[in-house]
Amino acid sequence: MGVQSGFPYFEVEFDKDGDVSDAKQVKSLKAALKPDDPTDLIVISHGWNNDMAEARLLYSKFLQSFRKRLDAGLPGTMDRRFAVLAVLWPSKKFADHDLIPSGAAGLGSSIPDKAILDQIQSLKGFFNSRDADAHLEKAKTLVPKLENSPAAQKEFADLIRSVVDAEAAHGKEGAEDASSDFFKLSGEEVMKRLAKPITVQGTVTPHGGVAGIGGTAMGHGGPAAGPGMGGPGMGHGGAAGIGSFFAGIKAAAGNLLNFTTYYQMKARAGKVGTHGLMPLLRDIKTVHAPLKLHLVGHSFGGRLVTATASSLAKNETNPNAVPVDSLSLLQAAFSHYGFSDKWDGTHAGAFRNVLTAKQVKGPIIATCTVNDKAVGLAYPMASLLAGQVAAGIGDKNDKYGGMGRNGAQMTPETVNGKLLALGKPYEFAAGKVHNLVADEYVKGHSDICGEEVAYAVLAAISRT
Repeated sequence: MGVQSGFPYFEVEFDKDGDVSDAKQVKSLKAALKPDDPTDLIVISHGWNNDMAEARLLYSKFLQSFRKRLDAGLPGTMDRRFAVLAVLWPSKKFADHDLIPSGAAGLGSSIPDKAILDQIQSLKGFFNSRDADAHLEKAKTLVPKLENSPAAQKEFADLIRSVVDAEAAHGKEGAEDASSDFFKLSGEEVMKRLAKPITVQGTVTPHGGVAGIGGTAMGHGGPAAGPGMGGPGMGHGGAAGIGSFFAGIKAAAGNLLNFTTYYQMKARAGKVGTHGLMPLLRDIKTVHAPLKLHLVGHSFGGRLVTATASSLAKNETNPNAVPVDSLSLLQAAFSHYGFSDKWDGTHAGAFRNVLTAKQVKGPIIATCTVNDKAVGLAYPMASLLAGQVAAGIGDKNDKYGGMGRNGAQMTPETVNGKLLALGKPYEFAAGKVHNLVADEYVKGHSDICGEEVAYAVLAAISRT
């Protein structure tokens, strides 16, 4: 057991298959839990673009803010004793390295072979498939041929897609994020669609560049603001990735690598939630029934903890449901139709049962903002795969919008609100999904450690 900001702090690491990596971590956690102490367990999960060190830093900063708000006093929380279960899982850290050595790249600019080759190399060891690294190595030999060979383009697309299990990536929400199109289309058609230029409104930087993923700016000659989502980030003078304005076959190759990695992380987040975290929480609640569980997820960690809550419902294997007490989704990376009753007029969202089965006894909160370029641009890029281009790509009218950009959509239980200043009262209600527009306080995908965010999470907990 460690201590973070005065909270008993336990890490549990999961591997690529969703299994606990170190049984001693679970043993330590269970041994420390006593009757009525703690009263509340915060279960927190990081998302994409976090290696283990960055995940720990994210947790440290968030818990510092949470401690400040707890010490400031909030009715309903002052007599509670909190502990923290920090989930660590193999998400992909995308390196921040140069793509275009000098000058800004415009529409149609060529992406160097080296950038694609480096991106492929960085993905080795990440995928679950036994043959993944061999397929990635073979794909590298095709990169110099991509510009002029349709046969090479097809083979490249087929090799890259083969490293991800289609069924796992499809999950319960294939139609909501175009994973069905990603795997069923021919290699030629995938490359053709991903080669189209991307027009994004409202992301021009003061220096004339276009904002990339994760807060990265594609400016003219300036240094990076931070790593981008999807392989080569911004270096010194330009970048290409999901959300960029590059077009052509080399851009398609980069987008294909990004999406393949995206679908692997989507599948893995669900697997860790349902296969790893869910049984652990069931075991804990079996022994410590009064213990309150509060799930907090950032980015793909939002999908992980939502999948956990969903799988804790009554089913054929587990006759008893284990509801959690609150669910906080901080810039979550899954479909904004995830909780919908009939998002296309017929089908429910992938996690609809979280609401219908009352798997969260208290409030659900979801921060969302136009400032989140990772969810706001990366997630709805699926529209290219589906052969569509949304007028306002990524907004609430885009079929392929994300939770962290728009909050829950087409969900009858939704209450629309704002992330409030410290001390202002929230009117959170059990059984509702509270969309909290966070434009004022959340300036990027990973900007979730401010006291205003921690205050909202604590306010949700106070209602349980």
